[in-house]
Amino acid sequence: MSPWTQASTVIVTGSGGVGKTTVSAALAVAAARSGRRTLVLTIDPARRLADALGIAELGNRPTPVEAQPGLWAAMLDAAASWEAIVYRHADPLVAERLLENPFFRAIADRFPAAQSYAAGEEMAEYLEARAWETLIIDTPPAGGGIDFFSAPGRMRELVGGKVLRFLTGASLPGRRALYRMTTRPMLRIADSVLGGPLLEDVAEFLLDLRTLYDGLARRADAIERYLRSATTLVVTTAQPSAVREARRFFETLPGIAAPPAAVVFNRVLPDTWISDDAPYPDGEIDPATSAELHENLRNWGAEARRQADARREFAARYATATASVPWQDEAPTSLEALAAMFAAATGLEVAGITSQPT
Repeated sequence: MSPWTQASTVIVTGSGGVGKTTVSAALAVAAARSGRRTLVLTIDPARRLADALGIAELGNRPTPVEAQPGLWAAMLDAAASWEAIVYRHADPLVAERLLENPFFRAIADRFPAAQSYAAGEEMAEYLEARAWETLIIDTPPAGGGIDFFSAPGRMRELVGGKVLRFLTGASLPGRRALYRMTTRPMLRIADSVLGGPLLEDVAEFLLDLRTLYDGLARRADAIERYLRSATTLVVTTAQPSAVREARRFFETLPGIAAPPAAVVFNRVLPDTWISDDAPYPDGEIDPATSAELHENLRNWGAEARRQADARREFAARYATATASVPWQDEAPTSLEALAAMFAAATGLEVAGITSQPT
């Protein structure tokens, strides 16, 4: 058992394509280099985190990053996570039936909310292991990242909802006995007409799913407590569509999780590019080329101004802190590049993570 208390948790969320996996990796490298035993968990199936950290393969089990002492990484395997969840919350016979049931497999493997809930369970397991001082979560892109926060409540409602309670009855032992004596034979007759065990599988699935409720409800409550105590960063860019997605967190999350600690604007152009009149290039340049360069500089200056205005407007509207990660020619693909990205950012030092060793 580790001597550490519960880890500091940083949840990095946002819509797809804004660079939250890269921001998560940069934070993880900075945390490890500041002397904190750190685990970064990604739910990104594109394996960008593994590439950036120089790891050949990532899976559910934390893998040490050999080139960076004090850093581990893991990638959610939703199927393996749900297998562990079922065995955790159901007796072995019910667990085996559920895992073999095609309806359960479809929910666990294909539905975004199920993936998000599995990620929450993994987060809780890692926190309770107390093996790390800092835990960084790169959330699934489903629902723009919001599904990760709403998944515990949605899963609790699914398994304990009124419709499922009506279909399975209040007293599970008696209900299953009645089902075996009366309903099951009728469903088999209906299935013989349909040409497959459809209705019988559905009924078995609903009855078995209902048995998970007590365990899932308790776990969902614990996950929600962890979410409320975590530091949440919303990653976005200054593009209008990305900003609209970031606004949803401030309009949706109250009551589900703590307000985001900061909004991280990624791929930010330098403020020094902002100019009312971009200067002509020096030197002997043909007038036509000079005019084109001047227009190009003017356009980039206008874009830099628009980005600065978007950051100020967002901070004022939601009374929130903002952080900026400078635009780079290429996405970081090494530990040193990730560390440099963090060092160049402003306002990104959160949860005790600093750019210098402590």
